[in-house]
Amino acid sequence: MPALEQAHRHGKVIEGHTAGASEKKLAAYLSAGVTSCHEPIDAEQVLARLRLGVHVMIREGSIRRDLEAISAIRQSGIDRRRLVLASDGASPQDLIQGKYMDFVVRKAMACGFAPVEAIQMATLNVPSISVWTGFWAESRPGGWPIWYWSGSGRVHARDGHLQRRGHLRKRPAPQNAPAACLLRSEPEHRQAAPPLAAFRFHHPRAYGAASARVRVIEMLTDLVTAERHLDLSLSNAAVEADPAGGLCKIAAVDRAHNPGKLFTGLIKDFGLKAGAVACSAAWDTSDIVVVGASSKDMACAVNRLGELQGGVALCEGGQVRAEIPMPIFGLACDLPVPELAARLEALKQAIARLGVTFPDPLLSLITLTGAAIPYLRICEEGLVNLKDGKTLGLFVS
Repeated sequence: MPALEQAHRHGKVIEGHTAGASEKKLAAYLSAGVTSCHEPIDAEQVLARLRLGVHVMIREGSIRRDLEAISAIRQSGIDRRRLVLASDGASPQDLIQGKYMDFVVRKAMACGFAPVEAIQMATLNVPSISVWTGFWAESRPGGWPIWYWSGSGRVHARDGHLQRRGHLRKRPAPQNAPAACLLRSEPEHRQAAPPLAAFRFHHPRAYGAASARVRVIEMLTDLVTAERHLDLSLSNAAVEADPAGGLCKIAAVDRAHNPGKLFTGLIKDFGLKAGAVACSAAWDTSDIVVVGASSKDMACAVNRLGELQGGVALCEGGQVRAEIPMPIFGLACDLPVPELAARLEALKQAIARLGVTFPDPLLSLITLTGAAIPYLRICEEGLVNLKDGKTLGLFVS
């Protein structure tokens, strides 16, 4: 609440994640001043939010495709000026295939929205969300290309050409921007931390015990998780991964605030049978998240990210099998989009060969630290149950 109050004091817009909320919980959540949400997945959920005055962004992108299910809202008769079309996230693969906003507008029409209404949801309705910048478009006969774009009341582009090139602000990244991976956060002290040893990913030992009850992240879908308790036999008084049985290790490694601090847990049904995959672009945290069948490969993957200054690394047998550099704060790649798309496809195939069958394995990995997707997540402090907000350890007392 203090963070929300501070945002209000500074005139900022608060956007929401109301996934699963309804009735009293939804009303209580929105009373904090939330103005919009992109989480509704069907017409009924959209209708409940529109009736409470919330702008609803309909997701149709690489992460979620909800437009077809939500299009039934047309039968409700409710005013749709607070409906906005959004991608939520478009992968490089989808971008080069033309599956961005033009694709979304066309699909809205295919789902039954009138052409002018579909364009309105992608243009005119957008700036009405509080203080957002205005984006405007007009169609031409035979197609739906963007005609002009305006922000702050000024036209910046028309007919596909910039009109105010000299007035667009440039924001070059500072020279120390790549400082991203296992580095100290203070600019004057930025230096690489020592490589992580494999033993750092060993689980705490339970001395004198032949077995232990442990808390496990279970993958219910490619994004949604649950908390499970398993009774495991101990090998040399330590908890080990069992990739053949669907049990791998997972760790979150702080790369900014307390570099090298980490927590190692267990994850079930991620699918990895060998090797390890790590990424520095984990959601909502400054952590590297890594899933592996062995501590050795987990250390190999994380240490490779230190050399790349961020990105994705897949290791097997102590060797790097695939990688994608993300040198801009460890979060963004500076490769051309077609090359990045090709590398992502190669990474997906390499991970699939090791047993992961999720449609977007990298997304499944980096969302394991995200606070907006239920229910059990991980950070460098431990496992976090999003139902009650409690930080939990590996062992169940």
